[in-house]
Amino acid sequence: MTTIAVTGHMDLTQDSVPLVRAALADLLTHHADAELVGVSCIAKGSDALFAEAVLAAGGRLVVVIPSHDYRQRKVKADHAPLFDRLVEAAHEVVVIDRETADRAAYEAANAALLQRADRLVAVWNGQPPSGKGGGTADVVIEARDAGLPVDVVWPDGAARRA
Repeated sequence: MTTIAVTGHMDLTQDSVPLVRAALADLLTHHADAELVGVSCIAKGSDALFAEAVLAAGGRLVVVIPSHDYRQRKVKADHAPLFDRLVEAAHEVVVIDRETADRAAYEAANAALLQRADRLVAVWNGQPPSGKGGGTADVVIEARDAGLPVDVVWPDGAARRA
């Protein structure tokens, strides 16, 4: 069994979505011979694209929700239908025992992702941490410090919204 967690940018440009989707599908084909488990917070952007790719590859999805109020407070209307579909398709849903979706909740969710993972996929442009904590670059550093292999996915032409 291979358990792969994801971290990545939420603010992909519209043109980047098919590029990242294809790169994730290609990456996951290398794990098709193993029992694939994908762990994701299913946020808009990279997390949700990864979750869809895991399910398309026949893997099991584990969803980590950062807080009890996350769905109501943080999931925007344009992402809600996909978020709900992914929760429904999940093999397991873990809700971090935090009342409010805040930086501490996101950091706890990231820690839960890394704790379960054999490796990390980072949909990441390679930029250093912003200094706020809990971002994609921070999770990559934590994973590397913990000795987890990290696969960076940032296909040619991918970009973040300005």
